[in-house]
Amino acid sequence: MHFFLIILIGLALGYGVLILWYSLGWKRLKKFHPVSPQPGHTKVTVIIPARNEADNLPALLDALQHQTYTTTLLEIIIIDDFSTDDTAAVVQRCKAANIHLLRLSDHLDITQRLNSYKKRAIEMAIGRAAGDLIVTTDADCVMSPRWIETMVQCYEQYRPRFIAAPVCFYKEFNFFKKLQSLDFMTMQGITAAAAELAAGTMCNGANLAYEKKAFYEVGGFTGIDNIASGDDMLLMYKIYSAYPDGVMYLKSEDAIVRTLPVDTLRDFMNQRIRWSSKADKYEDKRITWVLFLVYLFNAGLLIMGAIALFLPVWWPWFLILLLFKVTVELYFLLPVARFFNKTELLVWFIPGQLFHIPYIVIAGWLGKFGSYQWKGRQVK
Repeated sequence: MHFFLIILIGLALGYGVLILWYSLGWKRLKKFHPVSPQPGHTKVTVIIPARNEADNLPALLDALQHQTYTTTLLEIIIIDDFSTDDTAAVVQRCKAANIHLLRLSDHLDITQRLNSYKKRAIEMAIGRAAGDLIVTTDADCVMSPRWIETMVQCYEQYRPRFIAAPVCFYKEFNFFKKLQSLDFMTMQGITAAAAELAAGTMCNGANLAYEKKAFYEVGGFTGIDNIASGDDMLLMYKIYSAYPDGVMYLKSEDAIVRTLPVDTLRDFMNQRIRWSSKADKYEDKRITWVLFLVYLFNAGLLIMGAIALFLPVWWPWFLILLLFKVTVELYFLLPVARFFNKTELLVWFIPGQLFHIPYIVIAGWLGKFGSYQWKGRQVK
């Protein structure tokens, strides 16, 4: 047992150094301020895969129609991924001339089985895109009117090949959704910090931009098209490998995309299992090692907590290590929460540990050895 304690203390110290390093990265990352007040002149295509999103699309369509970017330079393609609801009809009712519907059913047979419909949808849309800059988001998202304008200003100012941008949850109406928001906000802070520190390639497909030319130069999704997810991070690494100085994170409140937390524990676990299933698929092994450290530390804490239930002598050590974890994470998360204007959620951070630690362990294990449901499809 003493050997286990020494190992866990070592993992805690490594975890603490990692989080403090990320904290440094977040603080070093400057907010984006455009040098030119002009909205830009780049042709943009926004691509949005949608499956059974009829309830969420009206809010997204409204946000897209209120974009300040020049309409003649902005094209929006929504791809209906074999929806069984009114997704296509909602898009067709939209009268905006620059919003177009693409149906996968017009190009794929419903009996054809893919492991990544989303990548195929994006790939088909890019093939039809008029824009030089591809922007992706999800059908359950909303964004500020200056979203595209800010993306373009960043692109024209720095000319990156790939831009990762901030995402956060909204409508966190209950304790479960507040915990999701805290967890997701932490991941977003790490994403930004890793980009600033050149310590890994991380992003979220709800808010990305990349050159269409760069997409084709790296072969698009070739080589990763058999993986169910990864249309964001795995593509990002392909572009990073070709252009190490061409990837950046856009830290701007105007660029934030807001998305919905899931409603049920089952949906939450399926989502997190899907995310963790990519852990051994990353060519960027820095991410793999970081995830391994985080997993081992949380698993160790969970095991120690279980032991302490039967051997009370272990309670002091468990509480010390838990307090250490909470302290370093709060130190990192506070400035991130200020950026997203969500500091009020931090009161739920400590009680949320009872949920956070077990889910990390379970989702990590099932992501490697289990399967999950995604958009009504069973995926391995």
